[in-house]
Amino acid sequence: MIKKSIFKALPIVSLCCLSNLAVAEVQILKASTIITMDDKNPRAEAIAFDTDTKRITAVGSLKDVRASAPNATVKDLGKTVLMPGFIDPHNHPILSGMTTQAPAYWIAPYVGYKTWADVQAKIQKEDKAAPAGQPLVFNGVDRLLQQAPTPTRDILDKLSPSGRQIIVIDNSGHAVYFNSAVIKFLGWKDGKPPADPVGGSYGRNKDGTSNGVANEASAIAAVVGPVLPKAIPHVLLSTAKWYAYMASMGITSTSEHTYGSPMYKGYQALASVPDSPLRLHVYHMAIDADAGDKTTWPDPSMVRKNGIKLWADGTPWLGSVAQSFPYLENPTTKKAEIIIGPLGEKGMNYTRLQLDQMLDKYTPMGYQMAFHCNGDVGFDVVLDAYERALNKYNLMGTDHRWRVEHLGAARGDQFQRAEKLGVTVSLAPFQYIYWGDLLDGTMFKPEYGSQWQRAGDGMKMKTRTTFHNDGTVSPPDTLRNIQHMVTRTTISGKVHGANQAVTLDQALKASTINGAHQLKREKDIGSLEVGKYADLVELSADITAVKPIEIKDKVKVQGTWLGGKKIDTAKFIDQITAIDPTQHQAMGDAALKNAHSH
Repeated sequence: MIKKSIFKALPIVSLCCLSNLAVAEVQILKASTIITMDDKNPRAEAIAFDTDTKRITAVGSLKDVRASAPNATVKDLGKTVLMPGFIDPHNHPILSGMTTQAPAYWIAPYVGYKTWADVQAKIQKEDKAAPAGQPLVFNGVDRLLQQAPTPTRDILDKLSPSGRQIIVIDNSGHAVYFNSAVIKFLGWKDGKPPADPVGGSYGRNKDGTSNGVANEASAIAAVVGPVLPKAIPHVLLSTAKWYAYMASMGITSTSEHTYGSPMYKGYQALASVPDSPLRLHVYHMAIDADAGDKTTWPDPSMVRKNGIKLWADGTPWLGSVAQSFPYLENPTTKKAEIIIGPLGEKGMNYTRLQLDQMLDKYTPMGYQMAFHCNGDVGFDVVLDAYERALNKYNLMGTDHRWRVEHLGAARGDQFQRAEKLGVTVSLAPFQYIYWGDLLDGTMFKPEYGSQWQRAGDGMKMKTRTTFHNDGTVSPPDTLRNIQHMVTRTTISGKVHGANQAVTLDQALKASTINGAHQLKREKDIGSLEVGKYADLVELSADITAVKPIEIKDKVKVQGTWLGGKKIDTAKFIDQITAIDPTQHQAMGDAALKNAHSH
């Protein structure tokens, strides 16, 4: 717990410092206050770091920090508040960049397109404005929040009279929608799709022609892949824009949770430029033949391979979740074509035997496992599979830190079991923030819907809990996660399941030191301590001194530092723009292939 002193005036903080460092290489930052996230030294006035090692050399009062390096340069940040850079332990930067950043258009409800009418108007506007023949990609149509119909070929044809290729990506990640121009471009004879690929399907009219719908990753990639090079000609730059967006939200470390080998060169390029703003940790898709291969980068402090990504079930927004309780049947769920269920184990993507086989394959290699899972039944199956593998390979009681992601419908007792197994959990606050008003009473009975994203139970059971955003499904907004998990409010301001609220201390830890622990980087990042990297976020105000409900209004991210370097995202974008885009187009194809439900 953060000591109570962080809520009061600056306490006297003892100095910690490293010895035998060249004074000339040390820089000192003074702030109005520094929230260290170090329980032993919760507040400071100044911080020093070595510009060669990029690590912190002293934390404490200005007087004591200056005494540790008398000749060091002191930069006074005035009223700025410093914290450890935020850690988002689960993301998809390539997919997010190329589907939400220009030249793509983000049309999700939480970025301003609240209704289907808003979406239609945007598609019509850009179809009219874009150069002739330029394909357009729109991402984020949400059939629940926007009450949108399925945007079939016929609907999109009416919205795109220019005849250009139009791709619309469902916010669930499960489907894409496209117009007749795309069908023609793909060369489908008589407008009829080919046979359904393994793990995917094409929507068909009664006469066998395409209705402009493709479902699941294999079919999505087959439709979008050929259109992508002209629609998104510089995938690396699009990814860089997502990096910059995350940095603008105070994030300094994140992950790629659908990694494939064709992404290697791209992520290395992003890490290699001087103003790269993020440390990245990749989780290789278990279904890839080379998932178990050892992968190293020139600078493992910037990019490293952590583990293996597996899938238990699907998405709550389509009903493809392995859970024990049904959806409510009403006009909202009917229009979104929700599977009422409950699906139970039928909602699993793999049989228990298949999960055991994958864990048997990768566990002896020493990788950290990470399971996508939303349903309570799925969580039971995952924990059962984890327990078997941990016992079989003598890992029970060791510091393995295996992970489970999302867990919207988890039960409270499951967090207790996870803690006993040494399993960490990464919760998805955005599911509650943006969909909470629908979850409670429209999608589910209140006893289930009000409890969605049981952050309170996770903390109560002392499970090592983190918070993540999940591009492309949600903006990378750590401050919003903190505000809404503490107040237990949705985006509308309503409260559902007040018992699942967490303390500010817990929310801050979920976004910093707990994230570092989950990524196995707590010796390097997550708190401001001597020996750790000087990864910082500058805030406009002390987050502990404002009302939690006002955090987003009164606390602004002013910038980030990575390894003691103030990040200039404009320079970063320029550095990436200069790189030949043809070297990295394959990373976009891989991201589409690996797209999954969130």
